[in-house]
Amino acid sequence: MSRDDMVEIFRRVLETDSVSVDSDFFASGGDSLLGTRVLSAVARAEGVELSFEDLIEAPTPAALADRVASVTR
Repeated sequence: MSRDDMVEIFRRVLETDSVSVDSDFFASGGDSLLGTRVLSAVARAEGVELSFEDLIEAPTPAALADRVASVTR
């Protein structure tokens, strides 16, 4: 999954266009419920099941996309 694809997922879930590759999900208004929506979107798009802890440890689109890439290699 590209970083741009992850930015689009964050934007859709957070309902804002002001997300960049370095935007922190939680600082941008994300919470645990919205986090599960991000993780579900990633699972649908990539077939990768990430945990909520993955999102906590990698809260930006760039970091989460890198996490997905490390799992799919």
